[in-house]
Amino acid sequence: MRHALAAFESSLPTVPVHVVDKQSLAETLADLPASVGGFAKASGFEAAVGQVLVVPDADGAIATVLFGVANATDPGFALGDLARKLPGGTFRIVGAGIAGEAAALAFALDSYRFERYRKPSDKARPVLMVEPDVDLDAVLGIVAGVQIARDLVNTPANDLGPEELATAAITLFGTYGGSSRVVEGEALLEEGFPMIHAVGRASTRAPRLIDATWGDEMDPKVTLVGKGVIFDTGGLDIKPASAMTLMKKDMGGAANVLALAAMVMDAELPVRLRVIIPAVENAISGNAFRPGDILPSRKGITVEIGNTDAEGRLVLADALALADEEEPEILLDMATLTGAARVALGPELPPFYTDDEDFASDLAARALKVSDPLWRLPLWRPYESYLESRVADINHINTSGAGFAGSVTAALFLARFVEKAKTWAHFDIYAWNPSDRPARPAGGEAQAVRALFDLLKERYGGSQAA
Repeated sequence: MRHALAAFESSLPTVPVHVVDKQSLAETLADLPASVGGFAKASGFEAAVGQVLVVPDADGAIATVLFGVANATDPGFALGDLARKLPGGTFRIVGAGIAGEAAALAFALDSYRFERYRKPSDKARPVLMVEPDVDLDAVLGIVAGVQIARDLVNTPANDLGPEELATAAITLFGTYGGSSRVVEGEALLEEGFPMIHAVGRASTRAPRLIDATWGDEMDPKVTLVGKGVIFDTGGLDIKPASAMTLMKKDMGGAANVLALAAMVMDAELPVRLRVIIPAVENAISGNAFRPGDILPSRKGITVEIGNTDAEGRLVLADALALADEEEPEILLDMATLTGAARVALGPELPPFYTDDEDFASDLAARALKVSDPLWRLPLWRPYESYLESRVADINHINTSGAGFAGSVTAALFLARFVEKAKTWAHFDIYAWNPSDRPARPAGGEAQAVRALFDLLKERYGGSQAA
């Protein structure tokens, strides 16, 4: 994925890729040799979105390529299709307003392949030459961050447990000169993380809290919390087999905050970055936590367990309480938290929640700008009554009996554990592409992090900030 882009070099032969829609097709063909127009007509090329036509020369080599973007909702990012559809070779994009960072990023993201468990393809892959006005280092920093998230989410739980997730975080922060600390097993009780311990204690792989920092302590504090449930059986409220198929991705929140952290550190943003990940496996054994249990929390709030399959918000609550204690300027949490979010918005559009109006509007604009879609849902306070408990301070699931507003009530539960952060936002992500889309191959995915990085880069600047 890192090698899908090449820096501009005028002496390097390249194949032009003409990006066209139905309106510009005739004009483009008029400027090309007549043989290209004839070949396009004979091939039925109409510049439909994602349509690729490879035009040979007289010797059978590739002379030029036509790529259609007609009716594409996002023409720049639509170029992601090219990486999968082009043959091997070195290409350059031709088309006003298209050849830029968005095109380079889309092409690189579409070049991703997860080949850890299969023989790598020996098929030659296309390389895109990046124009000299594109900041290639900045693009590759984003690409590398996305690859971290994708690789972690795609790795099955037999090879990615709490220990391996901790190692990934430690390695990443060590690369950039940061520091990491891990609280493991029974030490979680000693240090005040009872809900992380309760959720993870039934597994043979000990639960952990990963706490990593980077940057100057005097800089603005930006803290990221990610749900690291490496596999979720549902606990004693066990999931049906069909619902476990993708549960290797239940640590997608952790993968995504590590992706965002990598982008921040690579760009050298002047912030004091902190990443907190509760890493657990929600397994089943004789000491598993039960429906009806009442758990203490780090914040002192007692929590009645309504369903052991809603474990993610429990581990996040202890982690958020820790993060909130030092009053960060920005506190963001990311989690593959609820099916209700997918019912409401589908897999491509993650909801986010915040009470900070300026942050929300800024993020919405950034999401649109960088083709990283998000949609704000409300922290509707009247629904807090759905979390009432007769025996504890709060129940962690909707107890109204109707099953309404599952994503909203999950966010409201988490909000109880954040008081001091200047800005807090919760992201209920899916972290998965069910099928191939431009720049988004099927499998593990980074969601919201490119939009968040663009926001942080604008607010704080850095060596690669534009």
